[in-house]
Amino acid sequence: MSTLVRIPADVDRSDRILGPFTARQLAVLATTALLLYSGWATTRTVIAPPVFAAVAAPVFVVVAVAVCTRRDGLSADLLLVAAIGHRLRPRHLVKTRVQPSPKWITARARATRSRPPTPAPLTAQAARLPEAVTDSGAGGGVGVIDLGAEGLAVIAVAGTLNLSLRTPAEQDSLVGQLAGWLHTLRQPVQILIRSARLDLSEHITGLHAAAEQMSPDLAAAAVDHGDHLAELIARENPTHRQVLLVWREQTDTLATTGLAARLPGRGRARRALSHGARRAAESRLLRRMSEAADVLSPLGISVTALDHVAATAVLMSCTNPEGLVSAAADITAADTIITTEPGTPAPDPFAQGMDRFAPESLTIGTRHLEIGSDWTSTLAVTGYPREVTAGWLAPLLSHPGRVEVAVHIEPVDPATAATRLRRQQARLESSRMQDLSRGRLTDPQIDVAVEDAAELSARVARAEARLFRVGVYLTVHATSETELADEVAAVRALAASLLVDTCTLSYRAARGWATTLPLGTDLIRVQRTFDTTALAAAFPFDSPQLPAADPAQADRPHGVLYGRDAASGLLFVDRFGPEAHNHNLVVLGRSGAGKSYLVKTEILRALYRGIEQVVIDPEDEYRRLAESVGGTHLRLGAPGVRINPFDLEVHTRPDGRRSAPADALTRRKLFLHTLTQVLLGEQSAAQRAALDAALAATYAAAGITDDPATWTRPAPTLTGLRDQLDRLGSPAATELAAGLHPYIGAGAYAGLIDGPTTTEPEGGLIVFSLRELPEELKTIGTLLVLDATWRRVSNPGQRRPRMITVDEAWLLMRQPAGAAFLFRAAKSFRKHWAGLTVATQDCADVCSTELGRAIVSNAATQVLLRQAPQAIDEVAAAFHLSDGEQQFLLSAPRGSGLLAIGGTDRAVFGSLASHTENALITTDPGELAMNGHEEDSDVDLGAPPVAMSASPGTEASEPRKAPLR
Repeated sequence: MSTLVRIPADVDRSDRILGPFTARQLAVLATTALLLYSGWATTRTVIAPPVFAAVAAPVFVVVAVAVCTRRDGLSADLLLVAAIGHRLRPRHLVKTRVQPSPKWITARARATRSRPPTPAPLTAQAARLPEAVTDSGAGGGVGVIDLGAEGLAVIAVAGTLNLSLRTPAEQDSLVGQLAGWLHTLRQPVQILIRSARLDLSEHITGLHAAAEQMSPDLAAAAVDHGDHLAELIARENPTHRQVLLVWREQTDTLATTGLAARLPGRGRARRALSHGARRAAESRLLRRMSEAADVLSPLGISVTALDHVAATAVLMSCTNPEGLVSAAADITAADTIITTEPGTPAPDPFAQGMDRFAPESLTIGTRHLEIGSDWTSTLAVTGYPREVTAGWLAPLLSHPGRVEVAVHIEPVDPATAATRLRRQQARLESSRMQDLSRGRLTDPQIDVAVEDAAELSARVARAEARLFRVGVYLTVHATSETELADEVAAVRALAASLLVDTCTLSYRAARGWATTLPLGTDLIRVQRTFDTTALAAAFPFDSPQLPAADPAQADRPHGVLYGRDAASGLLFVDRFGPEAHNHNLVVLGRSGAGKSYLVKTEILRALYRGIEQVVIDPEDEYRRLAESVGGTHLRLGAPGVRINPFDLEVHTRPDGRRSAPADALTRRKLFLHTLTQVLLGEQSAAQRAALDAALAATYAAAGITDDPATWTRPAPTLTGLRDQLDRLGSPAATELAAGLHPYIGAGAYAGLIDGPTTTEPEGGLIVFSLRELPEELKTIGTLLVLDATWRRVSNPGQRRPRMITVDEAWLLMRQPAGAAFLFRAAKSFRKHWAGLTVATQDCADVCSTELGRAIVSNAATQVLLRQAPQAIDEVAAAFHLSDGEQQFLLSAPRGSGLLAIGGTDRAVFGSLASHTENALITTDPGELAMNGHEEDSDVDLGAPPVAMSASPGTEASEPRKAPLR
């Protein structure tokens, strides 16, 4: 079990000065009494004292009750002030300027019982939104947010960890390391866990558009996949979470302005000092961001600063939660100042007068906001549990609804903290002694606060901890008022189950929403004192989802759907994205874990995107998929299927002309040397010399010379090579010719390589099936397939993204030629815009050999499915798995696994496919039998002479062979 951490009691609670009243309550009551006395002194000659007392007494009682009653985090008197302010301010704001209504409409409206309010212009000041985002010259492109009088702010995207995959000891270690970062804080910081609704409209539209160019079967699968995604979005409303770090700095505008007023040339001096103050604030912001990146990096948490384009896109999506407009649309170039004041004249060619960050409309209710078509309500956390474990905030961070969690952290200077704690401890002790002196039972909350204040004071004095003022706020989103009420109730119930008290922000809805925007401003100030350990235990960087590659496009994923993540969201992976280090994938899992199902799912969905697929299939598991989508299925070893190893590497360019590498003939001769060595074994020097001379003579006999113009002629065959060896007449040549006899003419193995190539691999999906090859030809067939694959990948005339899949790679790695190919492909496929997919159930062949480790280290995407206990140690060592991740992989359900991208970002996911896709890719014998699919490719020889079943009254049947999964 993780170590329990104690959250300090509310040591800043007001102490009682007189009876149950605090200093503030006594001040309000004294002011009320003074005002009432002044009123009586003024009117005592007119109003009789009993009458005045009858009026004044209820007033005093109402004020006393108001100052002693708290609701929604405020005393009743302050809540009344907020209500009055809410009533007096405009509550309906629109983005464009509102023209006055005609008089006849106004007059008619006055005559009606209820008159709709007139909308007011929505400006940055009205909505408390930023004024501009600019490119910081000192930060190398870091976007700086201009908050006006609030100063400047910068935003960075933080990586996340999945604490549920860590053991208690590992969790405690992470919490301790996070406390080290908190110790370095000197200025306020905001941690915002942003929740964005996934927008797959562009993805689904692209699927339907691409389906028009596909074969009918593949188009049907693509359309079905798009419809399946649309159904998921409509039914579950999945979201993506993103952790943002926001730092804010004041620009010392007042100080610089006062200094500029005393200098000559006030205009220039004011501008110079303002510019200098801004640059100084930017430098401090960038330094704080750099410090955070350095300290959080050892935890595996990356900190990526947002440039002005990304910061603008993130702010727009936060302030327009219902917009679903492409974040890349209408983004300005570098050094552009984006102002939010409508109708502002452009001071220079780069300025734009527009409300970029303002929503189309904003309606401010008592406890909620209507932001366009989105309904939001903000909750403030007012109470915390006494003892917590690491990651106690995780249930709120991973709530399936659209909830944004903002944590505002203000460090308290140690000297100030020590002084404040001593004074507060004295006040609390005074309150407790007052209760004891009057014979009353002491307040348990005061007793706990006294103990915690004394403990915190001692820890601060010993420099064991620092104090922070922390405010936690939750903004809940919904699409209607009824749904909002249900979501708020669900979030409050979840918080209550964690012993976390929350309150609604009555009459402060707009301020609450602005507090949860990535601006670094806390406008509510419902705070609590935390020490370093308690704050670090919250661990707001905990998330079961992978961080988005592009922070500005977090809610618009790209790539291929792999399945659901642990937060009930959708996991997309783009192996060919611009941020990918390479395009390779490694899938490891025990037999039956779902490797082939996952690989087939990715192949099918990559075909929707126009990515060419080449599959090396040792077990003939991909035949039905290839036939269903109009691909090419080459069954090596079947009658009539032949590959001529003498074919030269001649490519057809897009303009129809044919070309070949300058050394194509030399390459082919070297390959034939390798092929002959595989066929006949190790050769002597005399045999190699005879073979080289025979190869040259064989090509010459076919009219192919060193002149590239002759390379388009029909290639010779293995029989021609045997004839040339016989003509040489030397003992070495004669021995080689005799060794080739089984592979030519009427030899037992002649059908595979002796003769012209019968089938040219074409189409979006090419499957080389090796199952029907005799065991004696496995190595030769594999070598031919790998050669054909490499020639296709390296063809410069057909440059396009490709994925080469090697299923059950342990069979290929046992052969020297296959192992060499995998090693070469893993290292160089990226140069040819290709990705290698290696799937195997024999993890030892991958993790315990130098070749296997090279393949793993050169795979930017890694998938680990359920592992056998005997192999988990090797897998853990190769992939640097934590103890919690090892425990998950030992018990992962079928189709579920661990996805790692870039080696650090990891997420749990489960495979997900539509009904049509499942019918194409499943290898479950039960499902295949139910659907009537026959997976056995043996030749039908008729009914067996003897019944295979001894059951009476049933027909004889041969057992069906089920391929490996």
